[in-house]
Amino acid sequence: MTAAGAQPVIGVLALQGDFAEHEVSLAACGARVVQVRKLAQLEAVDGLVIPGGESTTIARLLLAFDLMEPLRRRIHEGMPVWGTCAGAILLANDVPGLDRSPIGVMDMSVERNAFGRQIDSFEADLAVTGLDGSPLHAIFIRAPIITAVRDGVEAIARLDDGRIVAARQGRLLATCFHPELTDDRRMHALFASMVAEAAQTEAA
Repeated sequence: MTAAGAQPVIGVLALQGDFAEHEVSLAACGARVVQVRKLAQLEAVDGLVIPGGESTTIARLLLAFDLMEPLRRRIHEGMPVWGTCAGAILLANDVPGLDRSPIGVMDMSVERNAFGRQIDSFEADLAVTGLDGSPLHAIFIRAPIITAVRDGVEAIARLDDGRIVAARQGRLLATCFHPELTDDRRMHALFASMVAEAAQTEAA
């Protein structure tokens, strides 16, 4: 982890999925960003983004690279983590149909591919708790939906029909959409601020 007083480092899990786009977005917010594929890299970051991709593949690779348990430990120790799309699926503790155990650290239920195939991808404008300004334009690609949140988990964005597409539990953030695919950096800036706040708290 970063020494006290230094700018915190945000890792992007780079095992599979659209991690490069997250790197660009975080760097545009002024964050220090590194790719994470190995245990030593995971141990060196102050926060982590788990990108979109294939949730079953990322779960298998976390196990294959011996990162699953160390990641759970870092989260329980207070490291901020943001999961987008597949990453949101992996953060949930209830995911029907996932053939490997998720990371399972957010007390919520998630339905995979809730909107159908890639051809059923869509875009929507969302009011997101914690973001100032105009609605966030969100891109949904083979997206999950958060079907239930329990104690300690706050729904921070919903579709017009009321279905939950973003949630926060303390230092954990989950979005069913892909903020890294637009030029709106507000979600990345929000997560960067969460990491900075956590780093300051740990250093105090």
